Amino acid sequence: ILGSAYLFNAEPDHLNDIYNVEAKELEPWKDSPGEVSTYDWRDYLGDARYQRAYVDFFEDELVLNGYDWRKVLVTYLFQGKEPLIHNLVSGLGHPLIHLGYAYELSSRDLAMEALAMAATSYNHLHKYLDDPSYTKPSPNNPSKSPLELLCRLQKDNRFEGVLRDPGPDNLQPLFRDHEAVMLEYWNAWQISEPTQDFQASQRAAAALLVASRKAGGAPYDFFLVHVLTTSHAVRILLPLLPAKYHIPLVRQWWLLTLSVYIAQLRPEILLRSVGDYDLKGRGWEWVDKQAVGGKHALDAHYVKGLRAMKTAARTWGDEDRFYLKAAVRFGDEFDGWGGFGLSSREGAQPTDDQYA
Repeated sequence: ILGSAYLFNAEPDHLNDIYNVEAKELEPWKDSPGEVSTYDWRDYLGDARYQRAYVDFFEDELVLNGYDWRKVLVTYLFQGKEPLIHNLVSGLGHPLIHLGYAYELSSRDLAMEALAMAATSYNHLHKYLDDPSYTKPSPNNPSKSPLELLCRLQKDNRFEGVLRDPGPDNLQPLFRDHEAVMLEYWNAWQISEPTQDFQASQRAAAALLVASRKAGGAPYDFFLVHVLTTSHAVRILLPLLPAKYHIPLVRQWWLLTLSVYIAQLRPEILLRSVGDYDLKGRGWEWVDKQAVGGKHALDAHYVKGLRAMKTAARTWGDEDRFYLKAAVRFGDEFDGWGGFGLSSREGAQPTDDQYA
């Protein structure tokens, strides 16, 4: 949130307020069971206990490489038969989001943290990119529109009654029992013109967050906003990564999108709720004010969501004002997060890490 607020031109006092609020939510450092070295750094992938060891290791590598953080990223993101770049959407996409901000803010600290996050949240999702057998023609009619596929998925009765409540507890049974159906949709997105196809995905991400909430209904979905913010990170990274990783990165995002959408019980996407939204004279200046001075300006995901939509509009143009309407509606109606399912009703404090 500090990066987003800074890029919204927030005043120093507001940045300090954000820091003080966010610092209260952070867990104290815990010593790792051991150190990580260049010889065994892959041995502890996916083990959150080694978080501090990985941060220390990558920071040491940064020093050894003359503080060239981009060189360190190249070394550890792209090497090997199963490169770390193929598993950035684990942990609800936070390694991907963090890496995007590292490049956007040119921050070596964020870059090393992103590597550590990717290492400790590493999980089974990498196999869908590393193993070519998972990429095959889909029995589902292919489409160039991810939004069309999401709408088709919403009506797919093969998922009816399969999941009872939204939330991260759905992911394990989803991948265990319904992988084949989900991969039909994963392989059905036809990416032939990466720039135009990714443009369509950003519009789908904004629609999924904003147009899936019925007016006067439940709070905005905490997990669906990550579809939008990870899409923003992909937009930042695509021009900066080697071309061979462009489509795999976008397909990672699509896998995250599908799994989160199904886990959140496939809410209907009502595009007219955005297209017909009355702006009442409000524009991007109003959005900016909400992000740095509104009553939710200290909510990290609220601010990041607004900025993702504003940046998408600036990148692709917004002739029909879809992004503006989505951002204004979200900015005006937002009053906390929902989508947690049983964990919320049982009094637990849901966090991003539930999707790790």
